[in-house]
Amino acid sequence: MPTSKRAVAKYAGGFIAWVIGSGFATGQEVLRFFTSYGSFSYGVVLVNLIGFLFIGQLILTTGYEKKAVENFNPYIHFCGRKLGTFYSWLIPVTIVLIMPVLISGAGATLHQYYGISTVFGSALMTLMVLAAYLIGFEHLVRIVSAIGPVIIIFSLMVGSATVIRDFSRFGEISTYEPILSQSQASPHWVLSAVLYLSLTFLSGSTYYTALGQSAQNRQEAKYGAIVGALALIAAITIMNSAILLNGENTALLSIPMLYLAKEISYLLGAVFSVVLILGMFSSCSAMMWTVCSRFNRGGTRGNRIFAFFIAVLTFTLGLFSFRDLVGTLYPMVGYLGLVYIGCVVWKGVSYELSLSNH
Repeated sequence: MPTSKRAVAKYAGGFIAWVIGSGFATGQEVLRFFTSYGSFSYGVVLVNLIGFLFIGQLILTTGYEKKAVENFNPYIHFCGRKLGTFYSWLIPVTIVLIMPVLISGAGATLHQYYGISTVFGSALMTLMVLAAYLIGFEHLVRIVSAIGPVIIIFSLMVGSATVIRDFSRFGEISTYEPILSQSQASPHWVLSAVLYLSLTFLSGSTYYTALGQSAQNRQEAKYGAIVGALALIAAITIMNSAILLNGENTALLSIPMLYLAKEISYLLGAVFSVVLILGMFSSCSAMMWTVCSRFNRGGTRGNRIFAFFIAVLTFTLGLFSFRDLVGTLYPMVGYLGLVYIGCVVWKGVSYELSLSNH
């Protein structure tokens, strides 16, 4: 079956959608894992480029190859039964800890730009995510794959305009490094790079393998992951540069990218706030599916009750400060996934070596 460019774009959008939640789209995630290391942030970008290209296509193509396996478990596949089972139980817990960050980010964004109550904004996002889950995964892929490219294009637009405007400030980056360092996700930039890969793929493997399983052929899954990874890293590079060039103003903000958009134009900032909400929705709804699709007690009715319970729990936790949640929970999830990422890389390298020997 020939590879469809439209299908590749669809899976690339779906690939991006997992990552572009409130942490990414607001710039808070980029600030903590990338920009806070100053000039070394470009080293973090390079490590993530290599990691996303290799691990991303490996996990999606694995999903495609195992599409006939009922209830395929990527954690057991990559780590073996004992460790894989441990991760299988850990993942819903870590995702439930990440989802409140997205819910909190939605409330913070709506409050900052429109004066809407944070509680109301978070409740609205929670209801949207619950509704997205109830309509089913195939419909969800269509929704989030459409949102993904919009977020990337808008982030590139705001970031590029900022970089062009402030390009002359590159020589001043070293003066911003002391204040930027207060937001670091880990003690060293190399560890931060690995933690970001771990954060993404530990929590996202079930979603990514399901995305690969929905592909019509292996090439669509592979190239969808590659295009998605390249687009994502391009957006991170631009966003990192934009925040870095305005380090003295963005280092301690909850939503650095919204500040940059507003500096360009107040109207642009208003539009970007809506784009941010869409990004939070795309990522959180994908996580909702990952958690709730595993629960099958009580049939459809039991699953819906469980989804409602998760929605209430994440809403409650999402009432905490957005910036504090990103700074605490995201690195913690990254540390939890270090062994898993090691297993994935080992399995992938072993597979490639076995192919070259035949």
